[in-house]
Amino acid sequence: MWESVRKSIPIYPVSRYRSHMIGISTYCLIEEPLIDALDRLSALTDRIEVMDEGLHFAESPELFESYSADFTFHAPFHGLNIACVFEPIRTASVGVITDCFAVAAEIGAPVVLHPGYFAWENERELADRQFRKSLTELTAAARELSVEFSFENMGSMNFFNLRTPDDLAIIGDSKFTLDVGHANLNGCLPGFLKTPFSHMHLHDNNGKQDAHSAVGEGNIDFRPVMSAMNQKNATAVIEVKSFDGAVKSLRALEAM
Repeated sequence: MWESVRKSIPIYPVSRYRSHMIGISTYCLIEEPLIDALDRLSALTDRIEVMDEGLHFAESPELFESYSADFTFHAPFHGLNIACVFEPIRTASVGVITDCFAVAAEIGAPVVLHPGYFAWENERELADRQFRKSLTELTAAARELSVEFSFENMGSMNFFNLRTPDDLAIIGDSKFTLDVGHANLNGCLPGFLKTPFSHMHLHDNNGKQDAHSAVGEGNIDFRPVMSAMNQKNATAVIEVKSFDGAVKSLRALEAM
């Protein structure tokens, strides 16, 4: 039913830095073609998360056949809102994400989603109903395609859904991806570390701006983060804005 609409030489020594525990998001190379990003990151890690937007929009699964990495997908989110009070936008958002599900299912990749937002406080109740409708549709699509998905917690802007541990009820029984940087912006990282999660996004900040900085460039203590990851047997990817920052983060985390 659901159908998708849709080499370079490593800079760092593979034998020393290749990671089997912590992955990297293609976000750090978002301005390079996806195939170049996959080549560079597969020399560093066995886990890659595809930021499914822009140059990294994955129209088909064939591109991934020559790679042995474990993949996750970050579903498209710019211009999308699965909690939108305007039904055509909500429906289209679900459709775009379902297309992502279809490609991800072909390579056995779980998908991370944004939980939507509301524009005005007096629309929040309606936006919540719209989100629940989208969740029902996405759950049905995921079941039919045999793909897993999770929702990530969002940053500190007031209109985002799922900012604190108290907001987790909105996603029901869905899996949860803990975005460490976003939790730090909302001052609730310790609380989130106590909740069940299956996946993590790792990046640093100063608690004020969503900088997606390298580990060690902000004020987050990643030692309890790594401890919680190991205790829960969660997967994790570094989601920083530069390739050098990704390498720096990988070194720092694997030294903990």
